Amino acid sequence: MSHSGTLVLIMAIAVLAPLLAYGVSRWLPVPLVIFEILLGILVGPDVLGWAESGGVIDTLSQLGLAMLIFLAGYEIRFDRVRGDTLRRSVWAWTAALALGLALGVLLAHGGGFTKGVYIGTALTSTALGTILPVLRDAGDLGTRFGTVMMAFGSVGEFGPIIAMALLLSGRAPATSAATLIAFAVLTALAVLWAMRPKPPWFSRVIAKTLHSSGQFAVRLVVFLLVLMLGLTEVLGLDVLLGAFAAGMVTRLVLQGAAPESSGLVLSKVEAMGFGFLVPVFFVVTGIEFDLDSLLEGGRELLLLPLFLLLFLVVRGLPIWFLAPRDLVRRDRAALVLFGSTALPLVVAITTLGVEDGALGAGEAAALVGAAMVSVLVFPLVALKCRAGAGETLPRGERVGEESW
Repeated sequence: MSHSGTLVLIMAIAVLAPLLAYGVSRWLPVPLVIFEILLGILVGPDVLGWAESGGVIDTLSQLGLAMLIFLAGYEIRFDRVRGDTLRRSVWAWTAALALGLALGVLLAHGGGFTKGVYIGTALTSTALGTILPVLRDAGDLGTRFGTVMMAFGSVGEFGPIIAMALLLSGRAPATSAATLIAFAVLTALAVLWAMRPKPPWFSRVIAKTLHSSGQFAVRLVVFLLVLMLGLTEVLGLDVLLGAFAAGMVTRLVLQGAAPESSGLVLSKVEAMGFGFLVPVFFVVTGIEFDLDSLLEGGRELLLLPLFLLLFLVVRGLPIWFLAPRDLVRRDRAALVLFGSTALPLVVAITTLGVEDGALGAGEAAALVGAAMVSVLVFPLVALKCRAGAGETLPRGERVGEESW
């Protein structure tokens, strides 16, 4: 099929998937992304053979991944993700990285340290962009639990990107660290600019063009995203790092310059992302999913349930032991399950691993398959845990405890 025909099929799936999710939600709240990937597998070369990736399709898919990570970065609330909760989330992810790298090297099966890094880093990720809609729909996003999950999820989204930049750049560690420092300095300058008071005309232009063809704010958001993506490419870093940083900077710009319009601007950007680019990424993930390699049996098929268990062990155990003490056991269990949910970064990391020749197609399919199962199962069980847990008091309301 031609690229134009494949794009038509992808967008047809993008329309059908929400209808299926809505219909099934009466019995089981299945995340939309599951239908997008499964339908992509169905029309892909390993099943019906109606669609194939390549060319403009791959470009749109990469833009969709960048937009997904951008929106995850935008969701970070600096006024809430800080203090003791942030420190605990950083230590939890650091422990997960050490455990993941150790297990990854063991599972590398003669593939060496590089293969172990790909596997280990994938096991430490958290699908914050997938979890946030679930928390929002459940009314948990503004609660103490939601704040803690935001901190742990943000680090689980950002940490693997940093680890990939340091460990998988192919450069000497000192050179990689210097490059990251340079990027951090440039990002800090962008943050300082974002936090500076903007002239009155800035907010007026945003408000005046929101409902016109000018769309100044939306164009500014796209410019910031492309600028940060270009910066990471020039520095030789993973573009996901630029997308995440662009989301954080954009939030500061809009909240500072036009707080009354920021919600509407975000809804327009989300419409562009979740209405077009992000579904393309997930459907193409399904099209490129190597189902044949996974179903050939043997080691790859056995790796799928093992990887699913390792998501809970590598990411979940550190979260359980380092979660804030004021969370009750059921909330702590829900935090573990949400924090162990992975998919977008697993897809990105395994794609890079296959392209570099470090990961086999079957191993990558097993990792992505396990991540898909985690997205389907872990949030549902976590919501059940939350249903039986009472909301705890914020730390700021407890005498003698540090404000979060």
